Amino acid sequence: MYLIAHLSDPHIGPIPQPKLRELVGKRMTGYVNWRRGRKVAHDMTVLERLIEDMRAHKPDHIAFTGDIANIGLASEFPIARAFLERLGSPDFVSFVPGNHDAYVRGSLKPLTNALWPWMASDGASSSAFPYLRRRDGIAFIGLSSAVPTMPFVASGTLGKPQLAAFEAMMEELDREGLCRVVMLHHPPLRSGAAVGRSLTDAAAFEKVIARVGAEVVLHGHNHRTSLTHIKGKHGPVPVVGVPSCSAVKGTWTHRAGYHLISIEPDGPRSRITGLTRGLTPDGNIAEVGKLDFSTR
Repeated sequence: MYLIAHLSDPHIGPIPQPKLRELVGKRMTGYVNWRRGRKVAHDMTVLERLIEDMRAHKPDHIAFTGDIANIGLASEFPIARAFLERLGSPDFVSFVPGNHDAYVRGSLKPLTNALWPWMASDGASSSAFPYLRRRDGIAFIGLSSAVPTMPFVASGTLGKPQLAAFEAMMEELDREGLCRVVMLHHPPLRSGAAVGRSLTDAAAFEKVIARVGAEVVLHGHNHRTSLTHIKGKHGPVPVVGVPSCSAVKGTWTHRAGYHLISIEPDGPRSRITGLTRGLTPDGNIAEVGKLDFSTR
């Protein structure tokens, strides 16, 4: 049995004081939104308690599906790197970026420079997507849907080159008989998020999965627990969303939480079970729900 901890969207704060020139364009609206509400919606003390609870369950690997930052300032990424280092070494933690990490075009270079070891293939000396990590019969495949967008837009895109490379990689991993765990930030479903927040090429992603399959797809972005299925080569493929791991408001599906996903790897016959642990109404960290991977 292989145990994966899936977490996402901590939006680590507080934001370092930005220079005025850094707040031109989209970052200004993002900074105002953070000052008005996001800084109290995401609690770093709760985040640390959640991570402590996760460590107590001794996962074999951590899948981290993005939005470690808030407005993609260069000064946010050393803080993000320090957080990843506390979580674990790059061979233990697989990270994919979210839209807040690639907030503007100027975010991409400091993001990559600081965090590339956690988003690179085994043995690679730089980051490239898709990336691949093999662990005990399981393949972790990291995709980037993080692209700079206009103000008030939080959509993502994979793009044709990445999708083509992903399909070829998935075909090979299927032939090897590995359990394929796919990670990206945006929900890869045509109905996965509202217009302006969705994956723009979700339909193309679904078609790739229909041809090559996958054993499970993990994502963040919506800040809530979700589990649905899409058509795959070997049968329905579970697509799992996770809450923000620092959010302090909302129902149990939205409050701070993370998933523990257990896999008995056997290629397309892999057995997958899971549960959600998170913040309860009385302020404790406990199991708050099961993940039902059956399709009935």
